[in-house]
Amino acid sequence: MVTDSATGAGDEGFMPVGSEVRVCEECEATMVGEARDPSGDTGPLDGVTVLDASRVLVGPFCTMQLGDLGADVIKIERPGVGDQTRTWVPPAFGEGENAQSAYYTSVNRNKRSVVLNLASEEGQDVFRDLAREADVVVENFRVGKTADWGLDYPDLVEENPELIYCGISGYGEWGPDRDAPAYDIVMQAKGGLMSITGVEDGPPVRIGVALADIGAGMYATQAILAALLERELGDGTGQKIDVSLLDGQAAWMSYMAANYFASGESPGRMGSKHPNIAPYRAFETEDDYVVVGCSADSFWPRLCDALDRPDLLADERFEINEKRVKNREALDAELEAEFGAMTTEEAVETLTGHDVPASHVRDMAELFDDPQIEARDMRLEIDHPEVGTVEVPGSPMKFSRTPVTVRRHPPMLGEHTEDVLREYGYADEDLADLVEADVIPEPVEE
Repeated sequence: MVTDSATGAGDEGFMPVGSEVRVCEECEATMVGEARDPSGDTGPLDGVTVLDASRVLVGPFCTMQLGDLGADVIKIERPGVGDQTRTWVPPAFGEGENAQSAYYTSVNRNKRSVVLNLASEEGQDVFRDLAREADVVVENFRVGKTADWGLDYPDLVEENPELIYCGISGYGEWGPDRDAPAYDIVMQAKGGLMSITGVEDGPPVRIGVALADIGAGMYATQAILAALLERELGDGTGQKIDVSLLDGQAAWMSYMAANYFASGESPGRMGSKHPNIAPYRAFETEDDYVVVGCSADSFWPRLCDALDRPDLLADERFEINEKRVKNREALDAELEAEFGAMTTEEAVETLTGHDVPASHVRDMAELFDDPQIEARDMRLEIDHPEVGTVEVPGSPMKFSRTPVTVRRHPPMLGEHTEDVLREYGYADEDLADLVEADVIPEPVEE
């Protein structure tokens, strides 16, 4: 059985590949090198096959996006438990042994699940068969694990020169930390995010979602799409992609990193405040908080008007953003007193009535009950054969001609093993041999 759970990737270098064009006859899908006309019913990646050997969050988040865009995503899972997040309950949709983990459900729609024991030679052979006809392989094993199995890019590209292989790991395929395990909370700490998150003089705080994982998953998706485009416009050959959680965090430090490079001083925790803009923070009210975002000088007169404070507008200390940042302490004292005498509802109504960006702090229930969220299809209901209906966030990618689609519920473990293998030419006798060798599970009787 596959037991590695930390992120990683193969340790071979990048290799030039050939230019042969291949077609998956079983799938009747153009694989590479030919311009396609997406149907519009599936999405812009209609006809692209993704072999997804990832698990937990960073890889599944990436491949879910590819699936939303129309790709056929084949999710490879280990026998017995499958993706670890299947067991991360509560909460779950449904009850009992058929309950579906909310965590797993959130990032695994639009995929087909195939149980495959990659620790066995027979399972590795099956994976090679699938990879031979794939456009993309995504994995997030520890660096070197797929090479141990003979399933790294140099191994697979010999029979599929058009393959795009994306390895996601904690630290990337080279450097002194390449072999270290990586998890989101550690990456938020190592990546600098915790040093700037939380209240002043307070303890380090983890961002509420696994931002290191999701960020690297987004970079992986971007890189795969770029590689698919380059392959289409070029000579039809694929390439290897190496994405690191730490690299993603370093890149996401953006202006905070630039502030450090420019000043030589590491920025610290500021609560909800912004180091370069004022006022741009949460203010305590009589009953809660109001968040104010004066991101441009044009908002400052409106804010002063909303608070009926012409004296603040006339105060030279606050006339432009640079001065407001330098005189932040005096400015905050004035505004804290104003908002402290108002309810949150009063503050939001007053500010938005003067076209000043403001909001109260909404929880998940308020967010997903928002008519704007409903209008943008950002709350999805998906029919599930075991638990009825599951709900997940929608896709933020909106297309005029080839929209994203939700075609499949988050799959049950091994739900499509037999169907997928039959598509790739495996007959009854072949499947029976794989069951006998503990490569795939015994088919479930209907």
